Amino acid sequence: MDLGAIDRALVAVAQGEAHARLPQVVHHFQERLDPDGSEPDPTEGRSLRICRDADSGVFGDYRLDAVGGEKVAAALESMVQANRPQGDTRTRAQQLADALVQLCDNALASGDLPKLRTVKPRVIVTIDIDDLLDPGTGPGAAETGFGAVISAAAARWIACDAEITRMVLDPDGLPLDVGREKRVVPAHIRRAVEQRDRHCVFAGCDAPTHWCDVHHLLEWLRDHGETSLENSALLCERHHTKVHHGFRIERDPGGRWRTFRPDDTEILIGPLLQV
Repeated sequence: MDLGAIDRALVAVAQGEAHARLPQVVHHFQERLDPDGSEPDPTEGRSLRICRDADSGVFGDYRLDAVGGEKVAAALESMVQANRPQGDTRTRAQQLADALVQLCDNALASGDLPKLRTVKPRVIVTIDIDDLLDPGTGPGAAETGFGAVISAAAARWIACDAEITRMVLDPDGLPLDVGREKRVVPAHIRRAVEQRDRHCVFAGCDAPTHWCDVHHLLEWLRDHGETSLENSALLCERHHTKVHHGFRIERDPGGRWRTFRPDDTEILIGPLLQV
């Protein structure tokens, strides 16, 4: 193979083609320099790094081979395309990030993931009962199982549809008594809510029931809201977050769900246009 011709071809691509095209062309020539050589194991180069910043936000980077990357792209794209609510203004990056969280949320909720030390994997939050009951935001009041520090408000959002375990500690922080784990929303209430709502009730969203948490309209801790059909609503992970950060949903006397922005203006979604 004429290496000079290869150099000229690469320069021509670099000057006249889109930037993303160059790696493809380089890979094309690399494969033809040794067409009969053994192909290395592509999984050897896989890596994923997860880091946490000072605000407990998570960031990182990853590198996958072509086949592994295709599997990830296909899984995330299926989540993106299945959750395209009307009026969606998210960027592509936001859609993919939400898809990744929802994918993990579904996997955790399914109960099919491998166990961690005989316990099914879950999001664990530890918070003092006084902070949990305090109606304030309570920054830095709770800690997750992987060491993130979150607010009491975030802990209440997670506790909206969770399992609660009471733990009594001595003055040195050592456990004296651990109560039974109790599901906030029992199975029969969830079934009734799913039967009534059918999907996420946030305006414009029709995420399926298995994507959804059962949200307490009146918080069961802060507002002493009952865990009942009347005080419950189905919300997907993204919209459950929105409702705990300023948005509001309510059910009118006719049984129709309505959604309001933080400024109390209602989100109104018209019928889909047929094209």
